[in-house]
Amino acid sequence: MRDFEGKTAIVTGAGSGIGAAIAIELAARGAHVVAADIDMVAAETTVTKIASTLGNARACRVDVADPRSVEQMVVFAVEIFGGLQFAVNNAGIGGPSETTANYPLEDWQKIIDVNLNGVFYGLKYEIAAMLKSGGGAIVNMSSILGSVGWENACAYVSTKHALIGLTKTAAMEYAGHNIRINAVGPAFIDTPLLTKNLDAETIGQLAALHPVGRLGTPEEVSALTCFLLSTNASFITGSYHLVDGGYTAK
Repeated sequence: MRDFEGKTAIVTGAGSGIGAAIAIELAARGAHVVAADIDMVAAETTVTKIASTLGNARACRVDVADPRSVEQMVVFAVEIFGGLQFAVNNAGIGGPSETTANYPLEDWQKIIDVNLNGVFYGLKYEIAAMLKSGGGAIVNMSSILGSVGWENACAYVSTKHALIGLTKTAAMEYAGHNIRINAVGPAFIDTPLLTKNLDAETIGQLAALHPVGRLGTPEEVSALTCFLLSTNASFITGSYHLVDGGYTAK
């Protein structure tokens, strides 16, 4: 299936995990992909994987907390590939496990800068480019924690809730301009970030929180994300879609 043939897509946080899976799928479906990440080596690794399957991608270093860096990422995509039709604002970080009253101010600010401000900067510059390209579609990566709480994670949970409000507002503003904007909420996904930082027992406990009895895969999140970008989702905008193994159904 080559339904993104000849179109340009930006994916942030594309160096590993969910972002890498989305970049690879978009390229396999014909898109020209800008694989953006703060870790240029990781971004290049994703581009190499795409090239091995004859896909077309370029790596780009971006610090999503820096609006100038985000603007330059979009300029890069337009200059290299001639326009912009799709974007996935996926880059994000976690944070320390701490109660709200004891949460470090510097960590609060950092998480807000990356997880919320970074998505706003993405939307600001991506939408402007898409207006010039005749329209497009954007997916913002939220979380199950965009709809439920999690103890000792006030900053992360706050950003993921706020991201959904930002998504809905932008979607309403640009629905008449042929730009659709949605959010995706993954549960716990089997990514290097998770497996490198948690022991097997903890991962097993997290898996058991999902009624399906396992972690999700990056490819399962990518499948939903790419559907929302595709013309098959042409009547879907301003909404939040879970891929959570039944977690929030409890």
